[in-house]
Amino acid sequence: MSVAADDAFFLREAIRLARESVDVGGGPFGALVVRDGEIVGRGANRVIPWQDPTAHAEVAAIRDACRHLQDHRLYGATLYVSCEPCPMCRAAACWARLDRVVHAASAADAAAAGFDDERIRDELVAAPEARRLPLIRTLAEEGRAVFDYWERHANRRLY
Repeated sequence: MSVAADDAFFLREAIRLARESVDVGGGPFGALVVRDGEIVGRGANRVIPWQDPTAHAEVAAIRDACRHLQDHRLYGATLYVSCEPCPMCRAAACWARLDRVVHAASAADAAAAGFDDERIRDELVAAPEARRLPLIRTLAEEGRAVFDYWERHANRRLY
């Protein structure tokens, strides 16, 4: 198959997972992680069934792939999602070191259905004084000391 045909094939599977998610009370989102033409991770939205705001399809697929491959880095892999990822899921894709993210529906499509991530995007780029969720720093020295401890620890592993 060509790259475009592969993308269409895997996106259709992500869309199928999104439909299944709706059927069991989840949100309309599905995701796959694919490496070397093989599905290594699957995920569907479970925010409402699990009462977990982080239970997004993309995060579930990334976790599944990492368990399957026994590696927290997914170099060479593509994340296929039924909809453009929210800011949290885009960050998870970056942390996972994915090569690409391919999506079907757009953030605007999701917003039209009531899934408006614009407020989160705005919050992340807002000046500190304009944020709705303040970041309050305290116990800085004690917090920094944990990094010193980690740097000296024999079992440390940078990710």
